[in-house]
Amino acid sequence: MPTRISVVLFALFFSLSGCGQDYNLAPPPDSEQMTVTVKIPKELKARTLEVMYRSSICKRIKTGSSGQRIEVEGYHGIDVQLQRQGQSDLYVAKLPKDGGGDCQWHLSNILFGVTYGAPTQFGGEVTSGTGGGVIVMFDHNRPLLSSGLPIKVEGDLTIRKDYYPWLHERFLGGYDKYVNLASEGSTYPMYQALRAREVYFEAFLYSDFLVTSEGAKAHKVGDFIKFTYPDGSVLSDSSNKPNFRRLQTIRLASEGK
Repeated sequence: MPTRISVVLFALFFSLSGCGQDYNLAPPPDSEQMTVTVKIPKELKARTLEVMYRSSICKRIKTGSSGQRIEVEGYHGIDVQLQRQGQSDLYVAKLPKDGGGDCQWHLSNILFGVTYGAPTQFGGEVTSGTGGGVIVMFDHNRPLLSSGLPIKVEGDLTIRKDYYPWLHERFLGGYDKYVNLASEGSTYPMYQALRAREVYFEAFLYSDFLVTSEGAKAHKVGDFIKFTYPDGSVLSDSSNKPNFRRLQTIRLASEGK
């Protein structure tokens, strides 16, 4: 199925010899495809798929801490809109693994996921916050947005994640109110799938189990974020995100499991 691709180039700064180098992608017609499928519950929407290609030919020059010049692989980013499959809850994008061109680009990593389609359902001033993102590496290069070590996977990659709505009010530095997706682990869990040809991601949203939080209202020692869980319990400690295991326990208990 042909996929419409909306391309937004990241800022690129290359320094290399040869003035005639063309940095554009030019995937060959027979390039092997990476298929990315996202299954989304109705309250959420697919995030724009951020795709990174890299090249060992077109180097990028960085400046080290001592002012030295450091050569690293060049990178070329595009944004891709996943396409809905009919009236289903599946959204798909197909990405050429071989980016081609003078630089011989190769698919390096992707960032994708889900976010709230209509955050104002939680109030007119509410905006979308964090959570719902996933990073997948297809080579050994660190993504620009990454932390920690990736989960290594052999073959194709299947990801299924539970999410809970998390409504937070911030007071310090200006008032803000936003809805996040609370899940297990880091904000951007990272996977490394060197031999994958298909990536499947399914999000489960438990919208009836809302956790709310209030940030500190003054710079005061011991004044932490206050979390109110779906069972009415209130906890305040040094955590900056809800306790995922507690949310799972509350839900499973209500379901008699």
